[in-house]
Amino acid sequence: MQTETKPAKILRSPFFIAMWLTLFLVEVIKGALLVAILPVYMDNILGLSAGVIGVAFALQYLGDNLFRAPSGWAAERIGFRATMVTALICTLIAVIMIIFFKSAFGLAMACLILGVGTSPLWPCAMTGVTALSGPQNKNGTAMGALEMAALGGTGLGPVGMNWLLERTDHDYRTVFLVLLGCAVLVILVAMILPGRVVVEGQQTAAESKGTAVKVPPKPTLLTPLIRLKESVQGTLQRVRSTLNVNPLVYPALFMQSFVIGLLSPVITLYTRTDLHISPNLYSLLLIAGGGITVIALLPVGKLVDRFGTSLFLHMGFLLASASLFAFALITSIPVVFGIVMLVGVSYAMILPAWNTFVATLIPKGERGAIWGFFLTLQGSGMVVGPIVSGLLWDHISHPAPFFGSAVVMAGLAIVHFVLSRRPYRTAPAK
Repeated sequence: MQTETKPAKILRSPFFIAMWLTLFLVEVIKGALLVAILPVYMDNILGLSAGVIGVAFALQYLGDNLFRAPSGWAAERIGFRATMVTALICTLIAVIMIIFFKSAFGLAMACLILGVGTSPLWPCAMTGVTALSGPQNKNGTAMGALEMAALGGTGLGPVGMNWLLERTDHDYRTVFLVLLGCAVLVILVAMILPGRVVVEGQQTAAESKGTAVKVPPKPTLLTPLIRLKESVQGTLQRVRSTLNVNPLVYPALFMQSFVIGLLSPVITLYTRTDLHISPNLYSLLLIAGGGITVIALLPVGKLVDRFGTSLFLHMGFLLASASLFAFALITSIPVVFGIVMLVGVSYAMILPAWNTFVATLIPKGERGAIWGFFLTLQGSGMVVGPIVSGLLWDHISHPAPFFGSAVVMAGLAIVHFVLSRRPYRTAPAK
């Protein structure tokens, strides 16, 4: 994979096209299951509580996060294709389990396996795009396009499955079979990803310094394990020596996804039970919020490449905080649509700018492992968020998770203000 420095060339690269399609299809499956299907299916059909749903969602995010760093490390060594195809087989298994299992434990395990299956997605995408962007890190446009694929899939999945449920008189088995077909299709798409990856000529040199042995010993049964141990130790040593970020980066990564974790288990339930929005109207609500985000992502990404990330993140976090606070207070449906559109605008500012900002903190060496490490920290908020959300919903009030998310967004605005002035401990690593 050769270095490209112009944003337009990144979008036309074979790797980016294949990764974009893979990301889109995976998010169709996840969006359909986590946003539209499982909350209602587990609540109305199986009679499970919001707390149980929150735990199941937390397990999905736990599986995703536990394997993000290892999958980023593996992608640089065994290639994107082998890493993604192996993981996506787990996604297929998870959908099969959801079709046949009815117990809380069985569905929770299916969610956990679903998370494992999707764990390499963002480490692979971020590693490849960061490498393609070259030393200037002009990747806001590419980050916006990736987020467009993710949000497009996340929106299309729920809208499409809600439409299918209405047409089949709420036949969940038909919906699950469609998602099973999508899981098979995404495995086929992932097979066109590159086999092995060389990032800007760095990997071979890095591995020759960190893991190569001058005189190879005679192979034994333990040789693969020994080489794996040496490679992991070399990776960890290089990460410690090159990563030099402000410690506030770590809670910021957590908070950024904790907000989404607070909202994901209860947003569908809240619109159905408190706002009394029908499935069709809910689909329109998703289109209103998600559509404006998707439309704005590429233009915002180009503006981020031109003007930097700080302005967009300052404005995005503050607008998101105010919008989520208003969403928890207002029940007028026309006003709710306007608020959701404001949330969409705020996320269109946040997503490409945040990923571009984080990309500037990634040193050239061990990009896959460090991206995986950062994304694990960022995704850990998605593990804790649903559990906290279920507790707030069951024991305080239904609007409580939205108030909590507004407070966290306001906190992120403050943390980012500090980080924008001093992103590194001392000076940027060269």
